[in-house]
Amino acid sequence: MNAFRLLPLSLALGAALTLPAQAQSLVALYESARAFDASYQSVKSLFDATLAKSEQARAGLLHTIGVSANASLSTIDNTLARTKQGFYDTQSATLSANKPLYRPANQITFNQSRRQIEVVEQQLLAAEQDLIVKVSTAYFDVLASQDSLTFVLAQKAAVSEQLASAKRNFEVGTATITDTREAQARYDLVIAQEIAGRNDLQVKKLALDQLVGKTNTAPLAVALPLTLPPVQPDDVAPWVQRSEDQHPSIQQSRLALDVAQLETRKAQAASKPTLDLTGNVNMTLNGESASSTSSFRTTTASVGLSFTMPLFSGYAIENRLKETLALEDKARTDLDAIKRTVAQGSRAAFYGLLSGQGQVKALEAAEASSQSALDANKLGYQVGVRINIDVLNSQSQLFDTKAKLAKARYDVLVGGLKLRQASGVLKADDLKPINALLVN
Repeated sequence: MNAFRLLPLSLALGAALTLPAQAQSLVALYESARAFDASYQSVKSLFDATLAKSEQARAGLLHTIGVSANASLSTIDNTLARTKQGFYDTQSATLSANKPLYRPANQITFNQSRRQIEVVEQQLLAAEQDLIVKVSTAYFDVLASQDSLTFVLAQKAAVSEQLASAKRNFEVGTATITDTREAQARYDLVIAQEIAGRNDLQVKKLALDQLVGKTNTAPLAVALPLTLPPVQPDDVAPWVQRSEDQHPSIQQSRLALDVAQLETRKAQAASKPTLDLTGNVNMTLNGESASSTSSFRTTTASVGLSFTMPLFSGYAIENRLKETLALEDKARTDLDAIKRTVAQGSRAAFYGLLSGQGQVKALEAAEASSQSALDANKLGYQVGVRINIDVLNSQSQLFDTKAKLAKARYDVLVGGLKLRQASGVLKADDLKPINALLVN
């Protein structure tokens, strides 16, 4: 039987050995990971905590109301006969309220808390983008490992046929024992590759299982023939511009600079006066005492303004201002550094994706050439102008090229997501076009 008549059978066998009955799409596994991944859930919890903390800062702008009460029992023992002796009690309750009228530091603190919410929102976006890339990478790592194992199985079938042919030819005296030994050596090597391939596939599947929180995950394969999506836009400048406008790291640094500037304003506000509106109502109930033979109640109410003006704080305010100005400069420098880093990352991802697409085209040409070379070597072996090792080498080269081509295609698909991540525009919806390329 011709070795390449075994190829479809080997591919089907490899798929049957590596895929469970039900396979999952990339979008489905991402949704599972989003609900399971500890890193992403941690940032979500941090976001909830930051919302609550911001409301705490809002309390500095609102009024406060409190109530207090006390009761006392007193005794008196006086040597003067005309003075009443015995016990008497006093009970009182006070309702007080305070409303800040002018406290600039409190307003700035609240503004900082709102900026902090935006910071955590960007952290959540970055965590989501990172999760998209991690799931996609793990997904296509499994597919690449499956393809590699499938090609090894196909090569095993082809080498097995070549080994049988060499043995037959040796038995009838048309070939030397060398052909048989070469084919046997290549067969043993393929067996070793099969063992390594099965182990690699198991490890890759376990990694995907751990990421999405499922067992025995089975990614849907890519439908062939595969047309890779082009890079749009096909110029690096728009991608760099997008990254400066939208990348979560840059947005976080911008917000950090805003917070630092607000901290400087808060340090300046420490030297300003504060003004509060205050009010309280007090009710006191006095029992019988040495000076009174009857109990009575007293109610007092007051409303007023409380003004505070700092005059001297031991230079604490002045030095705090110097500190915040230095931290503001640091935040501005950090922003510049992040911009440069992100721009470089966008360029690297863009050119890496272009390189990957070029590699796919080159490997597609190499696959066709390797197939032609194998066909020529098999024909030459049959007519006696080629030896067995030539056929074995051509087979090995063809299957190696097929495995590299499959991996390169997957790298391009993931590379497109990484480019969008590097530019800060990656969203979960970007998985849908890739999902459409999978076998339904």
